[in-house]
This record gives sequence, structure tokens and C-alpha cells, in this order.
Amino acid sequence: MHIEPFGVEIWMNEWETRCELNLAETCVESLTIAELLALAGKNHSDLSELLEMKMTYGAIEGSARIRRAIAALYDQQRPENVVTTHGTIGANMLVHKTLVERGDRVVAVVPTYQQHYSIPASIGADLHCLQLREEDGFLPDLDQLRALVTPGTKLIALNNPNNPTGALMDRALLEEVVEIARAAGAWILCDEVYRGTDQEGAGMTVSIADLYEKGISTAGMSKAFSLAGLRLGWIAGPQELIDAVSIHRDYDTISVGMIDDHFAALALEHQEQVLARSQSITRGNLAMLQDWVEQEPLISWVKPRSGTTALLQYDLPMTSRQFCLDLLQETGVMFTPGSALNMEGYIRVGYANTPAILQEGLEKVSAYLRRY
Repeated sequence: MHIEPFGVEIWMNEWETRCELNLAETCVESLTIAELLALAGKNHSDLSELLEMKMTYGAIEGSARIRRAIAALYDQQRPENVVTTHGTIGANMLVHKTLVERGDRVVAVVPTYQQHYSIPASIGADLHCLQLREEDGFLPDLDQLRALVTPGTKLIALNNPNNPTGALMDRALLEEVVEIARAAGAWILCDEVYRGTDQEGAGMTVSIADLYEKGISTAGMSKAFSLAGLRLGWIAGPQELIDAVSIHRDYDTISVGMIDDHFAALALEHQEQVLARSQSITRGNLAMLQDWVEQEPLISWVKPRSGTTALLQYDLPMTSRQFCLDLLQETGVMFTPGSALNMEGYIRVGYANTPAILQEGLEKVSAYLRRY
């Protein structure tokens, strides 16, 4: 099976361990186990409960505890509507492999995580991409979407909040997308891995799984929950979909790790505390980033409304890869080139690490930009 090289992951693999200040990272500053225990009102002595844990496969779909905790993130989902996966990346792969066959019409809203267009293309789908535009606030043009989602369309692939732009489709917009999908009989896969990081209100936008009878939510512990090292994600959706996914999942997952299951459940059972920490970081850091953008004449943007990343347009006579490599070599600061996202002329910044790292990194970028 041919599949296109994964641009962002190749870039991250090459440079993230070789930079000094990583402003390409997309996770909210990662938690230590000690910090997680503290947020959950526990301490080191509580780790002793793991000592008697027998290292079997555990519950195949995920423990009853973790599935209850995941279901609690939704308004309409029950534990039986949830299955655990190897990260959100595993969840997305399973949904695409389950639903998409050669010749199926798939509409992907881009830019997005590359899985959502490269996997359908590798299967031989009839792929159509709806390009988000800066002048629309990086929100989908519904007239264009209606034109692309013709009767019989199998799947619409969304990412909300959006990576890399930080754009956010609110409930009203999602409901309009649902009506377009329903008219065509299409499934909607919404990658919601950044859900919980909205800049306003409670921070948690409604899920597509709660709005649409053929809506599928994928998410995980990496971004908003600051626990990428657990490699635990999930799919939430109709029982019909969960049953179909399980057939494919038997071939590549079996089960998630029992220790991963344990700590993910602990974090989700204390989601208010974990997300409050994440929102404090993302909201404070975005304000810092906004101040920086406003004083940089060569940088412009559409301010994110959620997520952990922003797409910055730069006015320099070089490709985004040249810019990022030059910046790395001169300053040690790492961004992600827009070319890795099929968005040449832009760079992606991850702004959810520790405030001191963000501040130092932006100061170094300012010094670099002053040359121009």
C-alpha cells in the first residue's frame, strides 16, 4: 500500500530532540506522574496500588473504569459507545480503515492532521479537499462544503479545534455541517484531540458525536490532558460504528496497556483539575503570543480560538522550510514549516509549553526577524 510521507511527523522526528526551544510542540506542557497524583488529590503512596496489578492484556475494549470516564466527557455517549485505542492517531486510522473503501467519496477539510486525507487517498478513495482560507477565519465555507458533499458521500473528515490554525467551529456551525452530512447520508469523523482548550467559557465545545447520529469523535490524552506518554486515545460514536471498528482493531491493537489505562482514568476522573491547568497555560500563553505578533511587522495571523497551535504568515523572501531551518541553526528555536502542512508561506507555532520557554523563544525569533 502506497501512502504519502507524513510531513509533520518527519519534521518533528528530525528536529524535536535537537532544538533548544521547542515551539513546534502541540501538547500542553506534559504532566509528570507526581503532578498528576497531586491534581487528583493523591500522593506517592498511592502508587502502591499498582504493585498488585497483573500485567495481562486487561479488558480488550478498555477497562470499565476508563470507558466510564471517557463517556463522561460527552453529553450523549455511554461506555458501550466508547473503545480505547493507541492514541488519537490509532483512533483516526481505525475509523478510516473501517469506513473507507476504494472509490468512496471522502471530503476532508484542510489544513488538518495529514491522516485525514492521506489515509483515504492510500485506500483509493475519491478524495475531495475543502481548503480553509484566512479570509474566512479558517472556518469552512458552507456553500463549498455543500457542493463537495454530494449524495452518497461516505465520510466528511473534520478537525475541531483545528490543527494548525486554532480555528473553532462552534455548535451553530457544527449543526449546519451536520445537516449537510445528513442530506448526503455521510458519516462525520471529527478529530477532537484538542477539545477542552477553548479560549473562552468552560473550554469544552460540543462534540460531533453528541450532535449527529452518524457522528464519530476521536480524541486522546496527549494534547489537552498533557499525557502524551500514555499513548491512549479513543473513539466515541454509534454502536454500529464501534462494532465495525472492533473487527479491524483486533488486527492491530488487541488492548491498550493496563498502566496507561489506569493513569488515563485517574486524569479523566479529575478532568476539571487537569483541564483548568491546561486552560491556564493556553490562555496565558496565547495572550503572550498575541502581544508578540502585534509588535512584529513581518508576522500576521488569525488569532486562534482554541487548541495549542497558531498558523503565522510571514513576509520573508524564503520558503517556510528555509525559514525554519535557518531559525533553528541560528537561534535553536523550532517552528514547523507550513510546507509540512501544504500551507507554504506560513509557519506553525505551538504555544502551550511553559511560559518561560515561549517567552525566551519568541525573544530569539524577534532578534532573528530584526535582520530583515
